[in-house]
Amino acid sequence: MKRLFTALLILNMVIVVGTVGYMFIEHWSLLDAFYMTIISITTTGFAEIRPLSPLGRLLTVVIIITGVSTLAYVGGRAFQELIESQIFRRRKMSKQVKQLNNHYIVCGYGRLGRPICSELVANELPFVVIEKDEKHIDQLLENGFLFVPGDATQDETLLNAGIRRAKGLIGVLATDAENVYVTLSAKQLNQHLFVVTRAIEEEAEKKLIRAGANRIVKPYEIGAHRMAHLLIRPGVVDFIDIVARNKGIDLGLEEIMLGGHSPLVNKSLADSAIRQKLNIIIVAINRGDEQYIYNPTSSTTLRSGDRLIAIGHWEDLQKLNHLCDSKKMQKSV
Repeated sequence: MKRLFTALLILNMVIVVGTVGYMFIEHWSLLDAFYMTIISITTTGFAEIRPLSPLGRLLTVVIIITGVSTLAYVGGRAFQELIESQIFRRRKMSKQVKQLNNHYIVCGYGRLGRPICSELVANELPFVVIEKDEKHIDQLLENGFLFVPGDATQDETLLNAGIRRAKGLIGVLATDAENVYVTLSAKQLNQHLFVVTRAIEEEAEKKLIRAGANRIVKPYEIGAHRMAHLLIRPGVVDFIDIVARNKGIDLGLEEIMLGGHSPLVNKSLADSAIRQKLNIIIVAINRGDEQYIYNPTSSTTLRSGDRLIAIGHWEDLQKLNHLCDSKKMQKSV
């Protein structure tokens, strides 16, 4: 960049010297001298404004040689800087992706991918996007998101996104076939990966389950249910939105895993004093294999590995997170 600025400075000096030279040698006006200098530097081929004296012709030759050389150097350096900056940015991003661990992979940055990434950013969760559309890649660059360019259905692309170190994957590609393929490939590369994907057609749900998807979302069905609930019980839906998305009030609905070294292990809810000290309500306890204990009683014993579905103030939920010895609290969305 320093050399580029130096070349631009030399180019400006050539313009100034040429303009002053024509004014002094040929006794031209400022505009005529400046015009002659510019057409000489750019070699546009326009005729001379007036016949030149021998000294004026010599000045023109010097301007053409120095001006064209400087312009060529400036153009070459600018192109080189552009290419190098792109390469450097890609290398830096590739290095950052390689450093990710226990992260999420979003396959597709379309209409569903964009709000998903916004939710992950709001929850301060590490993620990388796989995208092959150049238009969407420009948007990813503009937003400063980590991404891997390429086809998410290819094993090499998934490996570049750190699939073996990832915690979860979200498949929101354009077609059901692509989502089935990426689910199958992802599960083969990382059996412990939690995969959430969407299904457009009804028949695709069974195929996605066979491919290994942990959760399947059908946008049209969810949209229909939500519209019906908004019509029938709008207050309930509004409250859930406010709590789950932290809109307007300082309340959160969280899922917190109870670690093995937590002092709460093997204690009852009454003895844990979660409600009394932290003012947090345990709505349910997930003990795996779809086993949920809804509205647990005060005598319910907490076990290592339990996932507590809790509602309370955000600050108190953070305290519960540390008390549960959980590595990272996951916000419900």
